[in-house]
Amino acid sequence: MARRALKVPEALPTDEQIKESPLKKLTSAVFRKKVAIQEIVREPTSGGIVFRLTPDGKDMEILLIQDSKGRWTIPKGHIEPGETAKMTARREIEEETGLKNFSILTWLGKIHFKYRRADRLVLMTTQIYLVQALDTHERPIGEKWMKGIKWFSFSEALDLVEYEDIEKLMLIAKKRVRSGDY
Repeated sequence: MARRALKVPEALPTDEQIKESPLKKLTSAVFRKKVAIQEIVREPTSGGIVFRLTPDGKDMEILLIQDSKGRWTIPKGHIEPGETAKMTARREIEEETGLKNFSILTWLGKIHFKYRRADRLVLMTTQIYLVQALDTHERPIGEKWMKGIKWFSFSEALDLVEYEDIEKLMLIAKKRVRSGDY
């Protein structure tokens, strides 16, 4: 088998070209120069831990969505003006999963996290509800931006979910479902 020769560019860029290239400017701006935070933004969101009982009724399955970055999480989204957190949870679950036949049983808690978006510090608070899918045969349909949507056994969902605070609320959800405390 013959070895392929590596191709070498006919002319390598000069030091001057490298110093002024758009890529160099972008990488230096992103990686070397921290832009000062100009604004703190609060973003209230809401969603739900959607479950269904297994056919034998002994365990539960959790519906997770896979976001555009490949992270498994629960359906959730921003609270719109005039909406309550519960209304948002219902809307977001319908939009992100396609499910229509479900019941919001109880509020489980809220999670807080922060991240940086350019020159803004975003403080996000997410209200989480316990949500039961009532039709075990209703098939979830994710939105186009999602990489996936799937029912998982409780233990699989616990392993896959990206955020520790959601894991904790999933454990509370399982305890509540088992005890009937909702």
